Amino acid sequence: MATANIRVQCSICNKGNTTYICRGCSKDFCFQHLTEHRQILQRQLDEIINDHDQFQQTIIQQKQNPLNSSLIQQINQWEKNSIHQIQQTAQQCRETLMKLTQKSINDVEKKFIELSKKLKEIHEENEFNEIDLNHFQLKLTKITEEFLQPSNISIRQDSQEFIKKISVISSFAQIQTKANKFQQVASTVAGGNGDGQELNQLFNPWGILIDNDNSIYTADCHNHRIVKWKLNSKTGEIIAGENRYGNENNQLNNPRDIVFDEKNNSFIISDNENNRVIRYFDKNRTNQQIIVSNIDCWGLTIDKNGFIYVSDCENNEVRRWKQGDKKGELVAGGNGKGNHLNQLNVPTYIFIDEDYSLYISDLSNHRVMKWEKGTKEGIIVAGGNGPGYSLNQLSYPLGVIVDHLGQIYVVDRDNARVMRWCEGDEEGEIVVGGNGQGNQSNQLDWPQGLSFDKEENLYVVDSWNHRIQKFKKL
Repeated sequence: MATANIRVQCSICNKGNTTYICRGCSKDFCFQHLTEHRQILQRQLDEIINDHDQFQQTIIQQKQNPLNSSLIQQINQWEKNSIHQIQQTAQQCRETLMKLTQKSINDVEKKFIELSKKLKEIHEENEFNEIDLNHFQLKLTKITEEFLQPSNISIRQDSQEFIKKISVISSFAQIQTKANKFQQVASTVAGGNGDGQELNQLFNPWGILIDNDNSIYTADCHNHRIVKWKLNSKTGEIIAGENRYGNENNQLNNPRDIVFDEKNNSFIISDNENNRVIRYFDKNRTNQQIIVSNIDCWGLTIDKNGFIYVSDCENNEVRRWKQGDKKGELVAGGNGKGNHLNQLNVPTYIFIDEDYSLYISDLSNHRVMKWEKGTKEGIIVAGGNGPGYSLNQLSYPLGVIVDHLGQIYVVDRDNARVMRWCEGDEEGEIVVGGNGQGNQSNQLDWPQGLSFDKEENLYVVDSWNHRIQKFKKL
């Protein structure tokens, strides 16, 4: 910090003893005042550290309570002021209206009293005819209308803005709020060479997984294997089940779904006909683990904590499994087969969002259910109006995923299409397909799994065409 100088005056006491120059402020200090100077700097550093720690605490509090920010408070104040202004104006209008209404009632009452007198007179005199009766009837009708709908009082809305609108502006890139659109003609990115067991073929694929390199993993169901197709590859690579079907550790039997467990660097496979869910280590194919046994498993999903969710078609339920669990925790269904909100009827593919809400394709109820964490029943977020082709219907839904906007994409199997629903909407919209069952590039035939890549392109497992179709995002 300081360098010694001989016979240079101290900038504080002006004495010419040995002094030390501070490299920060370029001033000379004797030893005593150098010590004091260092103490001052230390206090300033302590203040900076204190400010730093306070700001760090502010960041933590802001992340925990984002609604406490000053900008949110500005919005809240605008809302409060606007409501007060509206209430104040509404009260003034009510008071004015009550005064005018009372005056109108008084006027009508006078006319009514006058009419009553005339009616009484002709009734007592007993001299009246059709003309008199029509006259009195018209008078009474007019007075009644004037009372119920006074023509001299109305409510007017000014064209000028009463409340100043506010909006949020930012220099950040705009946050997407509109739904994606996709090309309606797909490209085949895996299979598409008829059914078979060659490496360029698939045989009724079901589940799908896309990794960060846009490699495709699919449960090649009737080939009893999991196959990886690298980006732009013409052939696949078998990563599990290369020993024909069976129940040994190195065999599969009609696998239906696959997810990747990043924490354990392993694949989780729904090995349906073997009634088990297995963990498969890609780098060590001889060391497989049975996670769940004796289960009619179909769909899989995994949350950000590494907990695995499995749909059970036989017991009509979904359970969450942690490492070492013997039974798993019931999170949806489990109340027998049925169509009540606490029941499922053949749950198939499932999806978990960041809030741990679980989306379930409820196959034989022709609906998608959303079960929020800790709830005893779900809500219908797609379909639920019986099987059919209308936009408010699904017919045997399968693959289901939810995008960052909370929009639900679901495979509508028997209608050979993919639908998109927003929670609360009565109808969905066709995203891709819907052109009849077929093998053209704009058609699907018994579609199954569904996935996005990191560019938000849409992938559909076109099972009976033995291929995977990619619909590019527009």
